[in-house]
Amino acid sequence: MILVNVKIDHNTSVQLLAGEFLSVVQKAAVAVHPWIGKGKKNEADSAGTEAMRKQMNLIDMNAVIVIGEGEMDEAPMLYIGEKLGTGTGPHVDIAVDPVEGTTLVSKWQDNSLAVIAVSEKGTLLHAPDMYMEKIAVGPKAKGCIDINCSLVENMTAVAKALGKAVNELTVMIQDRPRHDYLIKQVFEVGAKVRLFSDVDITCAIATAIDALDVDIFVGTGGAPEGVISAVALKCLGGDFQGKLIPKNKEEEERCIKMGLKNPKGVLKLDDIVRSERCFFVATGITDGMLLKGTQQKENGAILTHSFLTTGANSKKFQFVEACY
Repeated sequence: MILVNVKIDHNTSVQLLAGEFLSVVQKAAVAVHPWIGKGKKNEADSAGTEAMRKQMNLIDMNAVIVIGEGEMDEAPMLYIGEKLGTGTGPHVDIAVDPVEGTTLVSKWQDNSLAVIAVSEKGTLLHAPDMYMEKIAVGPKAKGCIDINCSLVENMTAVAKALGKAVNELTVMIQDRPRHDYLIKQVFEVGAKVRLFSDVDITCAIATAIDALDVDIFVGTGGAPEGVISAVALKCLGGDFQGKLIPKNKEEEERCIKMGLKNPKGVLKLDDIVRSERCFFVATGITDGMLLKGTQQKENGAILTHSFLTTGANSKKFQFVEACY
């Protein structure tokens, strides 16, 4: 299935741009395909970035990147503040990662993807590139989490919402020493831990996909990835909370300059994505728990596998295969 690009006017809902952005992530993944397993993560990132920029500049929109790969002086990467689109059409904020998991691509490891989250102008949290404490759940446990409570307390509340015993839960946690205390808590109550190495966007989304059998995602990772995950979960009807972890006074001041009055305060889902008009798209680059990676066919064409979800609390999503 291929979604055909359409022309958008000023009055069109933001969600109707989703088909065009699906093409953006598909073409980024195709551009990265030749670099899989080549040990050159920078070249892979550049290929995905340029493919995204070229395709986004064809879309009838007034777009600004609020979460990208750095500041303006770090071009040619897609930088914070960069304006994209033809200059006509909806005004939107974009959070983007052309290659989420560049090291994974360079080493041909699982779970790398091209990813974009889009919302109305001025409605996405401008998250600086720092660590964020995160917790996420799917629709059935929406409203049951509290990032200020212990993991066991959250597990107890989520288990009740899901109609499970606590020891029947599966908790997704990144395999890092900083998370040993979380892993220990899960084991102490007899529940299951599912570890992953990189790319926590996929793992947060997994809580909202029943077939993936993940009840809670928890841990500390990148704040930009947290915002992208929050958009996906808002569309899927799930829940997400975060707390930024500035490591010094300079980072705290940067948060304040970006509009965060309390840099260490709790960020609930509606604080991170302040609009009902939003969507999330991703295409697999290498195989992962959510998406299959790009595959080259005998005739040279590249097969892509993508994920699309639109509209706050829609609880709907599509998997899309396309051939380039």
